[in-house]
Amino acid sequence: MFREGANPDSMDMNDVLCDFCHAVWKEDIPMVEGHRGSCICGKCLRMAWGVVVSNKMNDSQGEATCRMCLEKREDPCYQSPAYEDALICRRCIRMSAHTLRIDDDGAWEMPERSDRVAE
Repeated sequence: MFREGANPDSMDMNDVLCDFCHAVWKEDIPMVEGHRGSCICGKCLRMAWGVVVSNKMNDSQGEATCRMCLEKREDPCYQSPAYEDALICRRCIRMSAHTLRIDDDGAWEMPERSDRVAE
C-alpha cells in the first residue's frame, strides 16, 4: 500500500507501507509487492508462513480476497491481526517467500518448513 498523499510520479521508499502492519519500507526491511501496490514486509511474511505453511493450516476463510493477488481464494489465508481486511493466501505466501529468498540484495531466509524434503 502507499502512504496517503504519496505522489505516484515521484515515489520514495517512505511512501511504501506493508498492507499487514503498515510499517514503512526501509533498507533493512525486505518487502514484496503484489498487484496494484499491495505489499507485505518480511516480518509479516514470516508470521504468515508460520501460521499457514509451517502449521499446515487447512482451515479456509471461506471465499476471501487475497491482498497480494486480488483473487477470491478458498485456500487457507493469513489474516493480519491488526487489519482484518488484510489477507494473504497460501499460494502468495509461498511465492512471496520464494521471491525474498532468491533476492541477492536481502538477507531474508525462508522459515523452516517441517514438511520440506532435504535438498
